[in-house]
Order: sequence, then structure tokens, then C-alpha cells
Amino acid sequence: MWPRRVLSIFLGLAFCAPASRAQAPRVGPNWVGSWAAAQQVPEANNSLAPGDLRDATLRQMVHLSIGGEVLRVRISNAFGTAPLEFTSAHIARPASAASPRIDASTDRALRFSGRPGVTIPAGADYVSDPIAFAVAAQSDLAITFHVDQPPAVETSHPGSRTTSYLVHGDHVADADLPGAISFDHWFNIAGVEVSAPPGAAAIVTLGDSVTDGRGSTTNGNDRWPDDLARRLRTALPSRRLAVLNQGMGGNRLLLDGLGPNALARFDRDVLAEAGVRYLIVLEGINDIGAFGLEGSTPQAAHDHLVRSIIAAYEQIVLRAHAHGIRVFGGTLTPFAGSSYYKPGPISEADRLAVNQWIRAPGHFDAVIDFDKAVRDPRQPEMLLKAYDSGDHIHPSPAGYRAMADAVQLADFTP
Repeated sequence: MWPRRVLSIFLGLAFCAPASRAQAPRVGPNWVGSWAAAQQVPEANNSLAPGDLRDATLRQMVHLSIGGEVLRVRISNAFGTAPLEFTSAHIARPASAASPRIDASTDRALRFSGRPGVTIPAGADYVSDPIAFAVAAQSDLAITFHVDQPPAVETSHPGSRTTSYLVHGDHVADADLPGAISFDHWFNIAGVEVSAPPGAAAIVTLGDSVTDGRGSTTNGNDRWPDDLARRLRTALPSRRLAVLNQGMGGNRLLLDGLGPNALARFDRDVLAEAGVRYLIVLEGINDIGAFGLEGSTPQAAHDHLVRSIIAAYEQIVLRAHAHGIRVFGGTLTPFAGSSYYKPGPISEADRLAVNQWIRAPGHFDAVIDFDKAVRDPRQPEMLLKAYDSGDHIHPSPAGYRAMADAVQLADFTP
């Protein structure tokens, strides 16, 4: 046993050890998300049949915003109620987003803690080991995995606007998947991250189906976040700013819709993303549209709705700022004439009140006036006809380009 005096000196030296050695930051790659998709439980019409994911290979295409020499893939069991085993997962360059064929010479197996497969706990995501696989900005990547047993509850992004392919058996390395069934949904893939130079960063776009891209072209990558990513690459090539689309159809700020509300998914879909430095928020039109559909809700209730939406924005800004993220507020786009919501004057007044608050200085770090970009100047409660996909709430590809053009790139300061 050490003498008490020697022990006291030893402990004193330990407590006086230089802080720089104990607290030195870990130096490693600058991981930045290049692609992402928000996860949810798919509704019945967007789900796979129970037997579809039994001994199944699923090949899915994603469109990257920035490139890199090394990448890793995030697979999700976020809404599963039991562990889900992936027996293998591969990446490759696809021949086309509209085909299950890949360039077999580029096929590489992913590893998870050095192993070819992984069992992901219920409610969790799992990030693959880094793999040397050079990808270019604005390129496509095929992610193929095999599962033996289907999940009891599926984890999915229904509004992929991108075609996926499924066959039975383990065919992860096959150059083609003849006879594959196809569908325009993603399952269990949540993100692709690249090792990027210092200063590279990600912009998360948090929104509903307008951000998710309803009304855009299947396999066309012409949602407004896609158009923004292309603008950034052209105008600010040295910045390497990625755009991560965390839009979700039917999403709301205050209540769950087809998926969890924006505040409930904020940590997973914003804070957990690698390299995020900016956030664009375009949420609230579903809260307004779904409120008082019968048309008899009193004015006081509408006033409370507006205050609640504003409070939700304040919470988003507060939580983002705590993590050093700059927040851009997007004004809510017109939806008069929508056959689903059938908004009247009182709902339009709610939208205008929310937009007035968004535009007011001091609430967001910057404002993107999406409303002004796509509204009809003669009927500002409606989308301009050239920008309307036809349902009077979701823009067309031309409308999405106008939305991307409304973003002031100078606001993304280093």
C-alpha cells in the first residue's frame, strides 16, 4: 500500500495534468451528409406486402449532392419494433436510375464493424464502416441490401420520386435484377455521408410534401432542394455545400400526419445529420389546411393555431442555434383552389399571418420568400399557373426551380 503522502502527490499531479491532453479534440475526417431521406412508417398503400421482404434483395438509387473519395451509408430501423438483420449490403454505380442494372466492376461490399452484415436494434440507425469509393457531385449511387426476414413494422420514405427494385434471394452483387418488381419508395436507407474537405457543410431542408417534391418528375431529381444543390455547385463550387432533403409528405409542425411531426423528428432528421451548418424550414401549410376543415371553427381557435405555429418555429430556431446551426425561414406557398383542403378566407388569413411573422426581422437568421417566388401576382392566394403541378398546392418542376432561385446564396456565409 502506498504511503499517504506519495498517494496525495500522485493524485495532485493527476488533477493538475494539462487540460490540452485530457480535452484535445479528436481529429478525423470531416464527414458531411451528401444525401438523406426522412423515415416513417409507410401508410398501407405505400407498404410492401409482408412476404415481399422475406429472403429479399432490394436495390435503391439515390442522387448525391456533393462528392468525395470515401463514403459511408446509414441504414435505418427507426420505426421497427424488433431488431432487423441485414445479411449484406453493397454499393455500386447504377447504369440508370430507371433500371436495376449496375456497373458490376464498381460493386463493393459494405462492412459494419468489419462484418458483412448487421442487426439493427428497434428504433435505431446504423452507419457502415467507411469505404474508399469515389463519387462525384450530382451523381447517382445504387445501394443494395439483402434481408432474410421481413420487419414487423416497416421503416420507409414513401415519397422517393425514385424507382426501387426487389427480387427474392441474395442477389446483392448481381449486375442486373431481371424480373424485379419496382415501386417508387425507399426502404431502410437514411443517408450517405462523404469525407469532405475542411469547410464543407450540409444544408438540411425540413419540410412537407412541397420539399419532398410531390409534382416533380420521377427519377428526374427536380425537387427544389435538388435545384438548389445544382445552383450551389455552379455558383459556389469551392464551398462544397450539400443539400439534404428531409421533406415528408403530409408533415406538420404540431400534430403527426403521415409521419411524426416536425418537432418530434427534429433530432433525427436535423441534428443527427453529419456536417449540418444550415437549416431551411418550410413547414406549416398542412397544419393550416387540416385545421377546421368543416369551416365552422371560431376565429379565436384560428388565432391560437397561428400562435402555436409560431411557437413551433421558435422551438426549432432555439434547438438549432444550440448546435451552431443557422436557420432560414421559408414563407408558406399559396394553396387556394386545393381540392384536398379547400381553404377559405380564414385559412388564407392564417397563412398570411404566419408569413408576416416569418418575414419580420429578428425571428429567423434569414428569410426565403418562397411565397413571393411562386404566387400569381394577380391572385396572390394561388400558385402561378405556370408553376402549378395541377392540384393548386404542389408546384411543378418549373415552380420548384423558381423556389430554388429564390434562395440567396450569399446567405450561406463560411
